[in-house]
Amino acid sequence: MQGEPSRDKDLSFARLSDLNLHLTFKVVSLEGKIHKRKYSTLLENEELQRSGFERDGLADLVVTCRLWAEGQALTLPTRTSWKDFSRTYIWNQNIILPITYSSLLPTAQLVFSIWDVQGAGKPVAVGGTTMNLFSSDRTLRRGQQRLFVHRDVEGDPGAETTTPSEVHLEEDEMGRLEHLVKEYERGDVPKIDWLDRLAFRQIERAHAAEASKSDNLYLYIDLPRFDFPVVYSEKESPIPYPPAPVSHQPQAHPHTHLLPADSLGSDKHLWRLYDPDSWRDNPVEIKHRKLLRSQRLGDEGRDLKPGPSDRDRLNEIFSMPPTTELSSNDKDLLWKFRFSLFRSPRSLTKFLKCVTWSDPVEATQATEKLLPLWGQEVGMDDALELLGPGFTDRRVRAFAVQRLQRADDDEILLYLLQLVQALRFEQDPTRPAKSHRRRDAASHEEQDSGLAQFLIDRAAANPIFATYLHWYLTIECDTRSTVGKMYTKVAFRFMTKLQETPEGIAQRDVLRRQGELIECLSGRATDIRSSKDTRSKKIDKLRAYIADSKHGLSPIPAPLPLPLNPRVTVTNIVPDKSSIFKSNLLPLLLWFEDDDRLDDETDSPSGQYPVIFKNGDDLRQDQLVIQLFNLMDRLLRKENLDLRLSPYAVLATSTSEGMIQYVPSKSLSAIVAEYSNLQTYLRESHADVGALGSYGIEAGVMDTFIRSCAGYSVLTYVLGVGDRHLDNLMLSPDGHFFHVDFGYILGRDPKPYPPPVKVCKEMVEAMGGVASAHYARFQSFCYTAFSILRKNSNLILNLIALMVDAGIQDIQLEPDKAVWKVQEKFMLDLSEEDAIKQFEVLLSETSYITVVFDRIHDWAQYLRD
Repeated sequence: MQGEPSRDKDLSFARLSDLNLHLTFKVVSLEGKIHKRKYSTLLENEELQRSGFERDGLADLVVTCRLWAEGQALTLPTRTSWKDFSRTYIWNQNIILPITYSSLLPTAQLVFSIWDVQGAGKPVAVGGTTMNLFSSDRTLRRGQQRLFVHRDVEGDPGAETTTPSEVHLEEDEMGRLEHLVKEYERGDVPKIDWLDRLAFRQIERAHAAEASKSDNLYLYIDLPRFDFPVVYSEKESPIPYPPAPVSHQPQAHPHTHLLPADSLGSDKHLWRLYDPDSWRDNPVEIKHRKLLRSQRLGDEGRDLKPGPSDRDRLNEIFSMPPTTELSSNDKDLLWKFRFSLFRSPRSLTKFLKCVTWSDPVEATQATEKLLPLWGQEVGMDDALELLGPGFTDRRVRAFAVQRLQRADDDEILLYLLQLVQALRFEQDPTRPAKSHRRRDAASHEEQDSGLAQFLIDRAAANPIFATYLHWYLTIECDTRSTVGKMYTKVAFRFMTKLQETPEGIAQRDVLRRQGELIECLSGRATDIRSSKDTRSKKIDKLRAYIADSKHGLSPIPAPLPLPLNPRVTVTNIVPDKSSIFKSNLLPLLLWFEDDDRLDDETDSPSGQYPVIFKNGDDLRQDQLVIQLFNLMDRLLRKENLDLRLSPYAVLATSTSEGMIQYVPSKSLSAIVAEYSNLQTYLRESHADVGALGSYGIEAGVMDTFIRSCAGYSVLTYVLGVGDRHLDNLMLSPDGHFFHVDFGYILGRDPKPYPPPVKVCKEMVEAMGGVASAHYARFQSFCYTAFSILRKNSNLILNLIALMVDAGIQDIQLEPDKAVWKVQEKFMLDLSEEDAIKQFEVLLSETSYITVVFDRIHDWAQYLRD
């Protein structure tokens, strides 16, 4: 705006939703007289009275403020600090309230109360005032504010407040002058230096004269002065807000709406209007598109083929990530060549996004004529996208279910967590009330894609599938919402299906016994947490409880598939090996026993499966991370890249408890403390004197270490796993490196400046340093893994998109950005070569501040222990 007249500043606007700053203002001063008859400060000197509160020994006044909206307090009361006033009541104190501007409501009010706290006893209210943060045109107030103070009362936060800050007085010369000063500051009054100096001196004299004869109190505060007026908007608009006669131009910046400086002409009496409906589609363009497509709803254009330029653009559209919004031109292009799109398997979801589903004729042609053309060519990533919230048509979702039916149980198990979440998009929450039962049933049939029945049928035929489906549904049934009731109905249908066959009845009994086991462990864990005994005494009581046969834990009355891993059938919990961890929630370590099991998953004794039972912690986020780790491991193995990943099992049995597989291993911090380095630790169990190339460690163990380090470095980078320190980086004696504790994902991290790829110096030193051949192999594995996962980015992004409403902690913080945060990691806007180069830079970054924070964490753990 430089070089333009100052009055044109108001031609630009900023949205309140883009102002992610804390609400800040400054309490400046109080002006007026405090009468001798009521308060502890007595002003008897006429000369002091003329200039306000100006005498030694003024009263101890404090100002309290609080933010209110719609009769509800949004913050706790905040007060100014004590100050010794010698001549005037001037605070000049900044107040920062713990709420962001973007969270404000248009009815937000700042309520001030002024108190006399001098002497003993209850503070006395000097006065109060209430100021609306937004003006009548929903614009945020800015700059200095002069608030009228109502004497002898506290500020009233009511909607129809009795202490408004704006009171229109017949004789308020200072109010008129201050209004002119504001216009001067905005640039509405031309600036003439010599005349301005004279005017301000005259204003000061008028101020002194007004203060000497006025009996009013005024509180002065300073609000931030933003470059542009900030407008409250419930719906963000992607286009500018010009007045009706002016045609708008494309917007260049996503956060500020600019109009040309001359768009309103030179007439200052023209009104600038904010149109809240400007985000809507242009009805003229909608009508034009409808008329254009109506000519192509038949078989016309069946033989139409795209030319070279159109083909290039279509390929660009097909390669776009699933989060990309298609433009109107792109949609028209897809519809124009709709009969030839099926030749590209990646085109289905993009084509369905170009369909105007509100037009029944167009929707019918898309689903009945065109959708079948794709046939067997649809990938699993596209099928999962069609089951998301973006596609509500039953026929489209049913087509996706048909694709799922061609997959085996092992593949479906990889996506089962997301498929259960996809059920929430199967029903319409605006369905008729119960009084219209027939119409409601018909509506339900129209919206049912068959996904629930597909999952139920698969589970009824596969005990492993049945166990996981049961526990995934159980968590969703915890809620009392409409969606929770829907999940309860699905769970009931599942149990009814099991009742139809003898095998199903046996499986239903297994699920019942699993629930009893979880309930028993949960009750014991709760009692241990509430007990004030020492940890050693709690361990003794736990072992005694398990050993008591009446509790059905040692032995378990009949072999029982473990909920955490139903492939493992347990018969007993070993009391003597059970223990309790030191952490705050006191998780239980339970060693389950199965004499028939050959353990190839951990290096624990054959026939034993150790489990951590946690009560008081939501494991759904860890469960999601481990599930995605298993999926990505399968994608890498499919490309013949085995990185020896060993994701441990996690099962959330409710929103506050669950089970975790315990893998015998040590944290890197414990290894460094005991062995000084990782090589010594690996050499202790797997030494090979002749293996000079692997530093006296068996070559297979060193290879496992290098591969697993590379795998977890890439996987944790993709999911933005944070809070990485030496206590949650684990290493087993056979060289398997892995991560635990996924309380921070999607880029969240409690430490500042975390490296995007977590490779600590202890890992690099174990490989022989950055100049070693092992480290070069590690880098090569990282690049290959990143390239493979990048090719499968659509599948990973669609899985995360299905979890947006699942109640996952870090996704819930910014659900609209969850998928985008992972998409950003893949660098899809770059070519594969450039993306690998950029990842190479990230892998080579060394964050020295991370080493410092690792040491601070070690000291904190030492002091806590």
